[in-house]
Amino acid sequence: MQTEDVLVLDPAGDAPTLPPPPTILRELAGDAGVTINGDAPWDIRILDERVYQLVLTKGSLGFGEAYMDGMWECERLDQIFHRLLSARVEEKIDNWSQLRLLGEILRHSLFNLQSSRRAFQVGEQHYDIGNDVFEAMLDPTMSYSCAYWHNAAGLRDAQLKKLDMICRKLELKPGERMLEIGCGWGGLARYAAEHYGVEVVGITISKEQQKLARARCEGLPVSIELMDYRDLTEQYDKIVSVGMFEHVGPKNYAVYFDTAHRALKDDGLFLLHTIGNSVTSPKTDAWIDKYIFPNGKLPSAKEIASTLESRFLIEDWHNFGQDYDHTLMAWWENFDTAWPFLEAKYGKRFYRMWKYYLMSCAGFFRSRQGQLWQLVLSKPERGGVYRSVR
Repeated sequence: MQTEDVLVLDPAGDAPTLPPPPTILRELAGDAGVTINGDAPWDIRILDERVYQLVLTKGSLGFGEAYMDGMWECERLDQIFHRLLSARVEEKIDNWSQLRLLGEILRHSLFNLQSSRRAFQVGEQHYDIGNDVFEAMLDPTMSYSCAYWHNAAGLRDAQLKKLDMICRKLELKPGERMLEIGCGWGGLARYAAEHYGVEVVGITISKEQQKLARARCEGLPVSIELMDYRDLTEQYDKIVSVGMFEHVGPKNYAVYFDTAHRALKDDGLFLLHTIGNSVTSPKTDAWIDKYIFPNGKLPSAKEIASTLESRFLIEDWHNFGQDYDHTLMAWWENFDTAWPFLEAKYGKRFYRMWKYYLMSCAGFFRSRQGQLWQLVLSKPERGGVYRSVR
């Protein structure tokens, strides 16, 4: 991982003397209760006046890159993002850079950014950066998705509660065969095999995930395959997909659900666990797209429901999006604690990138723009009554 120099605060922690911010930026920040060069923990301290031009011309991308390069600082990034996102400041900034915004909308509208040819790109750029980062940040189950914090004692307990709730929602029975679309590092596959006696076939687009998942599931009836979901051909009693649908993209929703429909037996259940956007948007955040999840796109409830029509029935729709804020803050605490052991390999710019990623996402869910949904789906042919599980 390449390291790059970044600007840092002077020992006194004071911002250098710079020209005042443009009026539009000062007013937009003020709408969110944020003061540029203020004293509150959520205020922005400007260290390089180039920040202003970057934000006005590149929007969220410029804001994030400026932070990575040490051009501005904030004591509590999670709080500033909560305030900025709650006030919809990013939408107002976009109005000042319409050409860039139009380019993003056209990019998502005209091109299939999640085609089979591109499917492995996010694995190579994000999930394959190094298992050491994820092992340090995540709980022992290696669950890289929202935990379920109801009555949980900590991150590990909250993730175990999530895994068990998924298994109960799917009504898993010994001897059944379960497909996991996007199996991560094998946490759910291992849990379901050990505690519910099922055989699991997990698929991933990450070589590093496949390697570690196979090692973690050794000796269990679990198979971990490196493949795209569009290449699935067999049928299963149950299907689950946790934190993968965000990489599918609207142009592929029909293909995704058609594939799952073919792969699911008529009396089976399919659980879809996905981040959702509170509104239908034609674009994605440019910084997240470039540095974290290339070609990703968050679905809205409208987009999911309209695609499911005539394919699956919705047995249950469970929203616990505010638990993701808690999960992300726990991940950050783990990552920050482990950083002294990672710094030599990854460098200061990666640290700031990762902090920006986790804190901005925490603010996204805290503002309630971000949702977390678990849907339980079935075919019309399935008999019996489904009872919701929590």
